[in-house]
Amino acid sequence: MSEAPGLLKKLIEYGKSDFYPFHMPGHKRQFKKSFTESFPNPFSIDITEIDGFDNLHHPEDILKESMEWAAEVYGSHKTYYLVNGSSCGILSAISGTVSRGGTILMSRNCHKSAYHGVFLNDLNVKYIYPQLIGELGLQGGLLPEQVEKLLINHPEIEAVLVVSPTYDGIVSDIRAIAELVHRFQLPLIVDEAHGAHFPFGKKVGFPVSALEMGADIVIQSVHKTLPSFTQTALMHVREGYVDMGRLDRYVHIYQSSSPSYVMMAGIENCIQYMSEEGLKEMGNFYERINGVRRRLADMKGLRLFTGSEKGQYGVYDVDCSKIIIFTKGTGLSGAELDERLRKEYHLEMEMCGPDYVTAITTLADSREGLDRLCEALLEIDSALSLRGKEEKGEELFSVGDMTIDSRMTIARAMDGARERVLISEGTGRVSGEFVYVYPPGIPIAAPGEVLKREIIDLIMIYQKLGLPVQGMEDESGKYLYVIKEIK
Repeated sequence: MSEAPGLLKKLIEYGKSDFYPFHMPGHKRQFKKSFTESFPNPFSIDITEIDGFDNLHHPEDILKESMEWAAEVYGSHKTYYLVNGSSCGILSAISGTVSRGGTILMSRNCHKSAYHGVFLNDLNVKYIYPQLIGELGLQGGLLPEQVEKLLINHPEIEAVLVVSPTYDGIVSDIRAIAELVHRFQLPLIVDEAHGAHFPFGKKVGFPVSALEMGADIVIQSVHKTLPSFTQTALMHVREGYVDMGRLDRYVHIYQSSSPSYVMMAGIENCIQYMSEEGLKEMGNFYERINGVRRRLADMKGLRLFTGSEKGQYGVYDVDCSKIIIFTKGTGLSGAELDERLRKEYHLEMEMCGPDYVTAITTLADSREGLDRLCEALLEIDSALSLRGKEEKGEELFSVGDMTIDSRMTIARAMDGARERVLISEGTGRVSGEFVYVYPPGIPIAAPGEVLKREIIDLIMIYQKLGLPVQGMEDESGKYLYVIKEIK
């Protein structure tokens, strides 16, 4: 028998290296911080549903008490511990609020798990598009008046699902959107996966959580921006517009039948830390991040996203913990800056776009790590600025608000007869699969949608820039499945 590839060994070696994580999980591998002090060796507490430790799928004792305590902390009527990540919560929320074959109103920049929920329930989708932030090409917020217009024109809609904050920290006016949605007697679901820190940082300058703004179901990834294990998440529910029994049924369908007690204990430990010592630490974190922003504000070539667009482009608020650096006009693509930070400075970013990189920072980030990020970016910027404007290269492609032409539901397209074509020859065909850059996993094209020329061009440009274009079954990225044409 051949020897195992050695994943554990590789992880241990990486953990001992000087690579610094500006990506999730939010604990940033800082195992000597105060939030880990009382947490033992995971093997010593890894159990199953034995006597005295309750059952997540029928909680009556310690798990029920723990989740009720969490609901008190957050101010929800019910809070679920999710061990299958936020994806589990999104799937549960969609299935629990929209009838099979029904219609959902969804922001186009939803995570791929939302599209999976649409597929599994054979739903029809009406999309609301985020605004674009000027020349940056960055997705802004959602306009409440657009939500209202769609709800008026499509009375068949049964629920509304939006993303706030976005992967880039853009927060929409959830209070206004919630009021509109409730006027139509519908539930509002908010994917707040990247805003798990909001409830603990609102007093020091971070945005207010969607739950406090009136949303009915709010899903948060505690592992993304808080010190918790990967795959841990929460779903908060407010009574009134949600069928609580139906939602509960779907949570237990999508949760693992063998939930990890290590993960559940990690969730509880994280919430307890954040509701006590973490509250003070969020203030310190806010000051550290603003210090980083002050240092990077005077870059000459690279550009820091400052959030000055607040109040425009649907931007209600901005999460300053997301450090976004634009490369437009420097001759560098986002992927090239990402690679330089990794190879030359051993700094691993969360993601890169065509002309920007995104660094996720959390209260677990060390001053040393933040200093290294600043010094690396300032050094790269200094070298770029010496080239002069005439050598800054061609303008990179800017993503526009492309109108979607959907010919069939996602479910029908994915389950229909398909054939494989070269992506370059797919113009005018109906896509039979997803295409997205991951992270963040927002579709460029979804099954059932017409592959217009600009969509094909965008896919190919992203591939040329070295972005992680995924979703297609063809691992080489050259071919795409489209709906088979009847001759």
